[in-house]
Amino acid sequence: MKSIVISALVAAAVLASTPALANADLAKKSNCLACHAADKKVVGPSYQDVAKKYASDKTAEAKLIDKVKKGGSGVWGPIPMPPNAQLKDADIATLVKWILAGAK
Repeated sequence: MKSIVISALVAAAVLASTPALANADLAKKSNCLACHAADKKVVGPSYQDVAKKYASDKTAEAKLIDKVKKGGSGVWGPIPMPPNAQLKDADIATLVKWILAGAK
């Protein structure tokens, strides 16, 4: 019985982490990790810093989807973020939701 409970808990943990792993893979495949990391500044801000900055902004998701697609500059310093128009809108939305959730 104990091993069944442990197996169920392990399975639940794996299933719960699968979306986060998929989103991290999407960020890697989309080349986002060339300039960003979850927990530290690289060229651009960390995803955790982005999530903190926009935590109380109810329009953040739409703003960031637009910024990822079209690019932008000036919010985090002088280095511009290039446009990512080659990414599917659904992938951009997935990435932005993941980032705003703390990229975990």
